[in-house]
Amino acid sequence: MEHTPTKFISSYWKRLKPLWKVTFLTTALVMLCIHLPVLIGDYPNHDGLSSMYFDQNMITSGRWFLIVACSASSWFSVPWIIGLLSALFLGIGAVALVEFLHVEEPLLGALIGALLAVFPALASTFAYLFTADGYMMALMLVFLALAVTDRDPKGFLAGGVLLAFSMGIYQSYLAFAIVLALFGVARAVIREERPGIQILHFAGMGVIGVALYYVILQVLLLAEGKVLDTYQGINGLAEGAQTSLLSRLMQMYTDFAAFTLRGNVLYNNVLSLIALLVLLCSMIVVLIAGGYLRKWQIPGMLLLFGLLLPPAMNMILAISPNVTYHLLMRYQWVLLPIGVAIFGWKGAKSCRSAVSGAVQWALFLSLLVLIGNYAVTDNIAYTNLEKKYEKTYAYCLRLADRMEQTEGYYQGIPVAMVGVQSKDAYPETDITGSVTSNMIGMNGDYLIYTDTNYQEFMKYYLGITIELVSDEEMERIYQTPEYQALDTFPGPNSMQVVDGILYIKTE
Repeated sequence: MEHTPTKFISSYWKRLKPLWKVTFLTTALVMLCIHLPVLIGDYPNHDGLSSMYFDQNMITSGRWFLIVACSASSWFSVPWIIGLLSALFLGIGAVALVEFLHVEEPLLGALIGALLAVFPALASTFAYLFTADGYMMALMLVFLALAVTDRDPKGFLAGGVLLAFSMGIYQSYLAFAIVLALFGVARAVIREERPGIQILHFAGMGVIGVALYYVILQVLLLAEGKVLDTYQGINGLAEGAQTSLLSRLMQMYTDFAAFTLRGNVLYNNVLSLIALLVLLCSMIVVLIAGGYLRKWQIPGMLLLFGLLLPPAMNMILAISPNVTYHLLMRYQWVLLPIGVAIFGWKGAKSCRSAVSGAVQWALFLSLLVLIGNYAVTDNIAYTNLEKKYEKTYAYCLRLADRMEQTEGYYQGIPVAMVGVQSKDAYPETDITGSVTSNMIGMNGDYLIYTDTNYQEFMKYYLGITIELVSDEEMERIYQTPEYQALDTFPGPNSMQVVDGILYIKTE
C-alpha cells in the first residue's frame, strides 16, 4: 500500500505500457489541438441554441445513461470542460482499441489515436458540443467492452455490461462493436486461434449488452411513465418490418458503397484518395508477398469479411430504413483505414525485410497524409461554423432593431413568424460546400431555421425576449391576407402589428 498520493500515482504510472502512454497522450493532445477553435469559442448550431442548459434526459430516445454521462461537465454548455473530458474519454478509448487490435509499436498506436481524433465525424459531433463528452464516453465503453471480451475467457460478461451502458448513451456506436468483432474473428482465422470460440465470446457480449440495455430501458420508461419517441425510428423495428430483408440488405450495401466512394468524407481530394489507395495496395502487397493467398482459408475469410462489412457498418438501417443518416452516425468509417493499416503493418513482418520496410513506410506516410487532410477538413468546417454565428448575429441584430422601430411594438408583444430565411434576399456566402457537404451542423450560412431558433439566439446572444404565438395560431396567421401581403425581410413592409400581434415575414 502506497503511503502518499505521489508514490501511489508514480507507482501506477510506471506500470503503464509505453504503448498506452503514447497512444493516450497523442490522442488527447491531437484532439485538443485540432478541435481547439470550437472548444474555446462559443459557436452553437441550431440544436445547441436550445441546449445551453439541458439535463440530457433523453430516455424517450433510448439514451437512458446520457443524463449521467454528461453530468461531469454539468448540464451547461461549457465548451472547454466538455473538450477536456472528451479528450480524456477518447484517449482511454484509443488505448483500449489498440489493446484489442494487439498493436505492439507505440508509433502505430499514436497513428491510430490521431486518426480517431481528427476523423470528420468527430468534428460533426463537436458541432453538437453540449453532448460531445457523453458520446466520447460511449465510444470509450465500446472499445473497453471489446478489449475485455478479447483478453479474458469470461470477459464477455463484463463486455456485455459495458456495451449496454454505451448504448444507453448513444446507440449508433453499436456499429463499432460489430465491425471490431469481425476484426477479432478475422484475426483468429489468420492466426488459427479457434475462431469459433471468438465468435461465441463476441456473440455473448452482444446478446448480453443488447438485452441488458433493453431491460434497463423498459424499467426506466415504466418508472418515469414514458414511451419511446418515434424520432429516427427509435421506437422499434416498425419501419424495418415494412420492408423485406433483401431490400434492407440491398439498402445497406448501396449506402455503404455510396458513402465510402462519394460521401466526400473518407476522402475529399486527390491527396487523401492517393493515401487510401496506397493503404489498400500495401495490404495487397502483404497478401501476396507474405504468402497469405496460398492458404485457402485466408482469401475465403477476406471475402466473407468484405460481404459482412457493409451490413455491420450500416446496422442502423436494419432498425430504421428511413433514418436521417448523418455524419455523427458514421464515425465507424474511421475503422476502414485503421483496419487496413493494422493488417498491412502486422502482415509486413512476415515478408522479406525490404518489402516489410517499404510497406511500413508506405503505411506510415499515407496515414500521416490522411491525418493531416482530416485535420484541415475539420478546421475548414469550424471556420464556416464561426462565420455562420457571426452572420446570424448580424442578421438577428438588424431584425431586432426593425422590430423595435415598428409602430405598435412593445416589449413582450406576441410575435408571429415562421423562421425560415429567404435565400433570395441574401447572397450565399458559404464557400465550404465542397468540403462540408456531408458534415451536418457545419455547412450553410446561418444557424437559424425555425421561429424558436430566433427566440433562443436573441435570448442568449442579444438579451432580447420574444414571445412567440402558438404553432396553431401561426398556421392561421400564415393564411391571412395581412401576413401574405407583407414584404420579405429586409423589405420595408416586412413587419406589421395586427390585432396586438407583431407579424414578421422572413421567408
